[in-house]
Amino acid sequence: MDAKESKEMYLKTILLLHKENNFVRGIDIAKELDYTKASVSKALSNLKEDGYISIDDKKMIHLTKIGLEKASDVLTRFDVITQFLMKTLHIDEETANLDACRIEHVISDDVFEAMKKYK
Repeated sequence: MDAKESKEMYLKTILLLHKENNFVRGIDIAKELDYTKASVSKALSNLKEDGYISIDDKKMIHLTKIGLEKASDVLTRFDVITQFLMKTLHIDEETANLDACRIEHVISDDVFEAMKKYK
């Protein structure tokens, strides 16, 4: 997994966990992604340094404005690709989810826009 894909996976996970629990901690991310606490801590440090997240005194993680925009974009790409694979190509949901998770990081804007229009 390259740095861009890793960053996007973390941001999407933070957004989904926040929607589910209304809060996010490093341990929640580690459990969700099945990563070590050390690797999550390093990634969070990088995301904070890049301005995508903030971490409060209680160690709760919050997406900044640019973090929320990026996470929302990744989640939208995932949702559109998943639905495209299921509805257009009749791929089962589990496979569509797995493949969409990979495709969301490398798809070109042109192909993504075409997928959004195809219904």
